[in-house]
Amino acid sequence: MVTGELRAQVDKVWDAFWSGGIANPVEVIEQITYLLFIKRLDELQTLAERRSARTGQPLENPVYPEGVDESARVQRPYRDLRWGVFTNYSPSEMFEIVSEYVFPFLRRLGAEGSSYARNMKDARFTIPTPALLTKVVDLLGDIPMDDRDTKGDVYEYMLKKLATSGTNGQFRTARHVIQLMVDLAEPRTDDKIIDPAVGTAGFLVAAEEYLRAHHADAWTDAAFREHFATTMFTGYDSDAAMARIASMNMLLHGVENPTIERADSLAEGHPSEAQYSLVLANPPFAGSLDDETVAKDLQKAVKTRKTELLFLVLMIKVLRNGGRAAVIVPEGVLFGSSNAHKAVRKMLVEDQKLDAVIKLPSGTFKPYTGVSTAILLFTKTSSGGTADVWFYDVRADGFTLDDKRTPIEQNDFPDLLARWKARDAERDRPRTAQSFVVPKQEIVDNGYDLSLNRYKELEIEEVEHRSPAEILDELDALEVEIQAGLARLREMLA
Repeated sequence: MVTGELRAQVDKVWDAFWSGGIANPVEVIEQITYLLFIKRLDELQTLAERRSARTGQPLENPVYPEGVDESARVQRPYRDLRWGVFTNYSPSEMFEIVSEYVFPFLRRLGAEGSSYARNMKDARFTIPTPALLTKVVDLLGDIPMDDRDTKGDVYEYMLKKLATSGTNGQFRTARHVIQLMVDLAEPRTDDKIIDPAVGTAGFLVAAEEYLRAHHADAWTDAAFREHFATTMFTGYDSDAAMARIASMNMLLHGVENPTIERADSLAEGHPSEAQYSLVLANPPFAGSLDDETVAKDLQKAVKTRKTELLFLVLMIKVLRNGGRAAVIVPEGVLFGSSNAHKAVRKMLVEDQKLDAVIKLPSGTFKPYTGVSTAILLFTKTSSGGTADVWFYDVRADGFTLDDKRTPIEQNDFPDLLARWKARDAERDRPRTAQSFVVPKQEIVDNGYDLSLNRYKELEIEEVEHRSPAEILDELDALEVEIQAGLARLREMLA
């Protein structure tokens, strides 16, 4: 979490934009992201140059090539486009380099026809003055962004400002929750992974990092490297700024040409082919959509305008048989009484294989929202297969459940993950335990209710109380003592 000095540094950057005339929080985040992206590109090139000098191997695919930028109106060496170079120029010259050279370079950076190129074609430098650019560059230079966790914390803190501003309501899924879901899903080298509400690509980045950590030997396979760089990762977001941020984030993490599209996943033309093997998502559940904006095939599957239900139907549609999903839903999905709620739950239990329902604490997404949520894990089969469902009641996630979300020792995630991996042994656990298994037929008999409290048994400790008569006798004796004491006190005062 961003605390202390780092929080103050980010606040200074934010305040500089506002005082400099940029009041739209989305625009502030986008401009900060561009600058951090430019800074990180220079860092990556520097690391590659040092590695080349150490090994004696030539520099492969440099971000900044040798020579001059011949596409510019006035030619300038590519070297001048690097953060470590243009930040040493005067404010006016630095402003000219960033606006006239660096941003056109960013728009050309992706492969021709790539989603990065499509998203970045509208990238605009909107910082209005050299003075503001100089101030922001100086402040960003003081923020340590080398560490992945720090980078994620900075993004989370900035997106908190976006959410509390009331603009669009985007917020970043906390990194420890994303990591849990990725660990539960265990991405494989042959997976095609999609997040239909990609945001800043947190789930896709975590999946990429999981593959690097758990399948390091796969990088010796040229076919896998091609799959990883091109077809493995897909994300959709209706917000153009989020799509650009996601594209930059993926490129910085070594995924050269993922599919990150600016598109409404629930509208006509949404991703509909059953070609993906893993869905990782925390889709928005902001209420109801207009009928005319929802794709007809989704409405045909379930008659509803609730975004959380439509996204679940979409996820089933885009998965191929055998594909898995780990998705966050509002708790109302688990027990809602409408026909649409029941139909979607029946679809998961009867037509697919519902694997697990993981209840999260109600403060997990504070300070953005207090809505109670759960993680659903399911496998697409198109032919059923649910024999029983594993339930887990998360009571602590390593942070306080108030708006401050301060780190604490209590954390059920390690236990959850260990029990999930050994879930066959969970069948004998009592319903009073933190995790247990419920047979499918019991869920059917309860109208496909998936709320944990429906099946959990409370262990009530029997306590023996004294009889009322005994308590009254004791009170009478105390009253006699009090009256005697008062009488003695009066005698002393007489």
